[in-house]
Amino acid sequence: MAASVTASVPAARASSSKTESYVDNKRRDDVRQANIVSARAVADAVRTSLGPKGMDKMIASASGEVIITNDGATILNKMEVLQPAAKMLVDLSRSQDAAAGDGTTTVVVLAGSLLRRSLSLLSAGIHPTVVSDALHRLSVRAVDVLHGMAIPLDLSDRDSLVKSAATSLNSKVVSQYSSLLAPLAVDAVLSVVDPAHPDLVDLRDVKIVKKLGGTVDDTELVKGLVFDKKASHSAGGPARVENAKIAVIQFQISPPKTDIEQSIVVSDYTQMDRILREERNYILGMVKKIKATGCNVLLIQKSILRDAVTDLSLHYLAKAKILVVKDVERDEIEFITKTLNCLPIANIEHFREEKLGFADLVEEVSVGDGKIVKITGIKNMGRTTIVLVRGSNQLVIDEAERSLHDALCVVRCLVNKRFLIAGGGAPEIEMSRQLGAWAKELQGMESYCVKEFAEALEVIPYTLAENAGLNPIAIVTELRNRHAQGEINTGINVRKGQITNILEENVVQPLLVSTSAITLATECVRMILKIDDIITVR
Repeated sequence: MAASVTASVPAARASSSKTESYVDNKRRDDVRQANIVSARAVADAVRTSLGPKGMDKMIASASGEVIITNDGATILNKMEVLQPAAKMLVDLSRSQDAAAGDGTTTVVVLAGSLLRRSLSLLSAGIHPTVVSDALHRLSVRAVDVLHGMAIPLDLSDRDSLVKSAATSLNSKVVSQYSSLLAPLAVDAVLSVVDPAHPDLVDLRDVKIVKKLGGTVDDTELVKGLVFDKKASHSAGGPARVENAKIAVIQFQISPPKTDIEQSIVVSDYTQMDRILREERNYILGMVKKIKATGCNVLLIQKSILRDAVTDLSLHYLAKAKILVVKDVERDEIEFITKTLNCLPIANIEHFREEKLGFADLVEEVSVGDGKIVKITGIKNMGRTTIVLVRGSNQLVIDEAERSLHDALCVVRCLVNKRFLIAGGGAPEIEMSRQLGAWAKELQGMESYCVKEFAEALEVIPYTLAENAGLNPIAIVTELRNRHAQGEINTGINVRKGQITNILEENVVQPLLVSTSAITLATECVRMILKIDDIITVR
């Protein structure tokens, strides 16, 4: 009897080792938890700067540079994030900036909230793949909900465009100037839309020139060109030219140099005089060729190898009554030639009249404590525009530029995808409500996951209320109640501190901002969930 018992024990052991083997999942869970916690820490860092009442961050770099901003993408770009999963959130805000331009803080806060819910689902024992698949289905459904809420828009409806640009500016440091900057952004984008491709806008055609002095109120839209440098008239050249013929040149009007590491030894005065005379003749010959085409304004590209102009050449150009702007950056040449509708000239031999641009007036204007060169009344002007941003100090100017960029991006979104949606947390609460109802129709684990993630979307209205100093729980509960009664455009009016119909308050945003925020955030969270180990390689 004893022998038969002992024989049966190894048999039982053998069968159990085939079916149940103990796998150590501790490390995988730890890696996942570490990733989620560090990514949430990044999300919490920018959470306080969400919405019109959000706080600003002061970013001080090691070199002593200071930036004051509440633009999510800028804050995260400047942060030194070391943990690989947390870096994914920085990239997330960068891709939202590229796709929509606005909503960079929203997308990170959303991702942080989804990660928090994922952690509680994983600790309840649900497999990461199940959580990830549920999240994917949820994002597809959420985009459908947003499309159902959207209001179609016509580009001729300038008021709606201005409202959405103003909404984007309201959460910025320069929000008090939104009544000036919003129409400016709309006009800037609409002036560069090409009728042949009405749904494509290249924001590189809108150039922002920053000039210290004055206040943000002095910011203006310039139909033409502006150079943030003064005209070179050390030799007494003109500072104002009417009926200008403008040449953009990429060669130097200065005597040629020897090749590197070579030198010329001059032994007597006659040779010295001969060299100087040759230099004079060489430059004079160039100036005569330029003058012969009728050109009276020269824009000279910055040169690395030798001086673009010398005192001697400036003297001759001044005598020929030619206005000179030197040190034009290489990357500006494309924008300048597109605006002036002319061709850059790379060699003096190719200097012909058909390559010139024409304008009514080129003049040097005093602005603040410096001077700028303004070109206006350009004939056959290309589809470009310039915004001259002014401000009392560099921090304000930089922030005004970033805010203006966001407003331009919002208008670009509306040109690309012509739908508006309410702001103020209304779309998030509506998505949360509809997805919560949809979760009840699903079966099994998926239903449980979708329900959790639907609640996670409420983080946006919750944070908006929290940053405005309201009672977040009371506000979100009241919002849910109103949406359940069918008022889908009800949101948080931060200014009045209560719940109102947000569309009537003109708080609107492009559909593209919300849809790209939800798809990018879910994509990023799914990616973090799928990681179960970090392997460092030398």
